[in-house]
Amino acid sequence: MHIPPFDNQNAPIVDVGDAHVPLNYFNIVKLKKGQSFAYDVPGYETCIVPATGLIAVTVGGFSVSDLGGRGVDVWDGEPEGVYVPTGAEAEFTCLSDTAEVFVAGARFDEVLEPFAVRADEIDLVQYGSDDTKTHRKIKHILGANQHDRVGRLLVSELYTVGQGGWSGFPSHKHDTDRRESSGGEMLETRHDETYNFRFRPSYGSGLQMLQRADNEPGDAYHIVDGSTMLIDKGYHPCCVLPGYEMYYFTILGGLSQRSLKQYFQPTHAEQLHTIPGIMDMVAKFK
Repeated sequence: MHIPPFDNQNAPIVDVGDAHVPLNYFNIVKLKKGQSFAYDVPGYETCIVPATGLIAVTVGGFSVSDLGGRGVDVWDGEPEGVYVPTGAEAEFTCLSDTAEVFVAGARFDEVLEPFAVRADEIDLVQYGSDDTKTHRKIKHILGANQHDRVGRLLVSELYTVGQGGWSGFPSHKHDTDRRESSGGEMLETRHDETYNFRFRPSYGSGLQMLQRADNEPGDAYHIVDGSTMLIDKGYHPCCVLPGYEMYYFTILGGLSQRSLKQYFQPTHAEQLHTIPGIMDMVAKFK
């Protein structure tokens, strides 16, 4: 499902129990200097990530005085985040002239401890190549480095490197929990996924594909700056027009475990051997 850009007025874009991605939660909050926003999401753990601007965050007795600090857009510096335990009340205040803040969430019943992820703790993966049109950079905020501190929430920022190219290829899916046999190796995990796209320059655009079954016709969505995509089922590569750069904020929420196991589309699986460093990317989604 594609949600075109709109003024959500600080109300959730993907709310609790969404019909398409019930394991995800997503909000974009826009504040001016001195303004604050408080929230709690029963049944969901969340992560606060400033897209731009500088904020102070309080979660119970835990506080961070200067989170973020990026300038005009998501290319202007490294991401930072604060993990908010399930159902906990969090509040953040804008310290810069303005701030745009992502709130990502995943369904999870247990209550853990809050913590901050600073720029120097981001888990960076860069793979692909200009020749294969698959060159991209992934900045994991809640990924393998935070595996033991989070329940089922994965949060990352993905960038195309250069101008134009494909992301999420070879085509893969993660819509079913299944193993080889009883107790065998996990072949695929059920993870709902939500994206929010940005382009540089902002008038750039791209394409999100969604193919429900191998070698059967699927759907294609024209994505623009601010588009939100809900991925519930199927293979889902995306691309950006030549001459533009693409970014997407990524939320993954698992059904029964955090570690993501992607199932690559059989028709294109051989392409795994043509894209440099892709297995490092696979290993970092945990």
